[in-house]
Amino acid sequence: MNSAETVRKTDAPVEGEIGYILKSYPRMSETFIANEIYLLEKLGLKLRLFSILERNDPQRHAVVDATRAPVHHLPQLTPLSETPFPAWLRLNAPKFFDSHWRLFKARPGAYAKTLLAAFRLAFKHRRGSWRQPETAFFKEFLQAGYIAQQALAKGAVRHLHAHFCHTSTTVAMFTSQLCGLPFSFTAHAKDIYVRALNPGDLLQTKMRRAKFVVTCTEANRAHLAALGVNDTPIHTCYHGLDTRQFAPRAAEENSEPPLLLSVGRMVEKKGFHFLVEACRLLKDRGYRFQCQIVGGAGAAAQRVASLIHELELEDAVKLRPAVTQEELRLIYQRATLFTLPCQITENDDRDGIPNVLVEAMAMGLPVVSTNISGIPELIEHGVSGLLAPQKDARALADAIAELLDSPAVRRKLGAAAREKVCRLFDAEANIQKLHRLFLDCLV
Repeated sequence: MNSAETVRKTDAPVEGEIGYILKSYPRMSETFIANEIYLLEKLGLKLRLFSILERNDPQRHAVVDATRAPVHHLPQLTPLSETPFPAWLRLNAPKFFDSHWRLFKARPGAYAKTLLAAFRLAFKHRRGSWRQPETAFFKEFLQAGYIAQQALAKGAVRHLHAHFCHTSTTVAMFTSQLCGLPFSFTAHAKDIYVRALNPGDLLQTKMRRAKFVVTCTEANRAHLAALGVNDTPIHTCYHGLDTRQFAPRAAEENSEPPLLLSVGRMVEKKGFHFLVEACRLLKDRGYRFQCQIVGGAGAAAQRVASLIHELELEDAVKLRPAVTQEELRLIYQRATLFTLPCQITENDDRDGIPNVLVEAMAMGLPVVSTNISGIPELIEHGVSGLLAPQKDARALADAIAELLDSPAVRRKLGAAAREKVCRLFDAEANIQKLHRLFLDCLV
């Protein structure tokens, strides 16, 4: 009997819903959120999803179709940056008028108090040469009013939870004030470290008002704890995965030439240009291989494509669009090794523990990454994978070459990688902690 079945059969039914506030749902690159929602439902938790943005990704993971939670998409707003604020407000506020009017009549004191709080934050965190109020807080207040009215009207939502501690959590904080429900949030990576996303002490303010905070690495937890908000518990819950679906192939493929695989959004923090440079070094040393980078569009896509052309690697390095988890598992099975040269960018953006590293390790692949952020919590150098310094194409090439030279080392590290993931990153084991936190909010 697996852990999810154990909880379903031993826990008494709990009334009430958890309202999830998400910037967008579903989103191809946020498999970990889709999996979390599905597993919480599997454990018997009732969820209601509020998606701030409406996306039309051409593909979706199968787990999204297996999820039953109702999804409320908020009225869509035009970009704040494209219109003077008074004109933007005249254009967009009517979309939210009915929700806000109903909310004001039901809770006039809470409404006035929250609106005043939005004004205070807008002036406290103003920026720019003319020091204008930060109008994003008014946008988030409008969005919070819609969610608060929906939550009150449905009557079953007992707790609010947001993913990512910038926009979604600001909306959750305002929603909490408007409708009187407690809230919590999960902090991930960029949202924690890029100061512009939570200027001044805004993140500390959110932490103080939250019932609890969740994050996905011990490195993140230590960073958040150092901010000095001592009264709010901070919990580490790793993003797990289904280690039965992500399982090693029956036998090592005789891939000829060897396939070097990397997966991720085409953004700077993934460090893909260092992988391309490492591939040039490997070619110059006489190695034969194919490298596939699966990730699709992103801000760094053109830079990576141009570098492939500049280094004359079109025959060896291929860019592929994003794929579903089901398709990705088949690509993992053909790979010889997996590499992801993550880096910390100039604005402090970084990954926590990239989910694709966990997936590759669960598949029994030997992995090469960098020794930043939460990655050393997953990969012990020389034991469950290899770690290179960030932003060092030569060191990355050396680590990849070590694996290409030795099938025995690949097998040893791949087996240890699988064991590490099964022990610490199994989805059903990790979701238990979050499930218990939510149950405490419903009793």
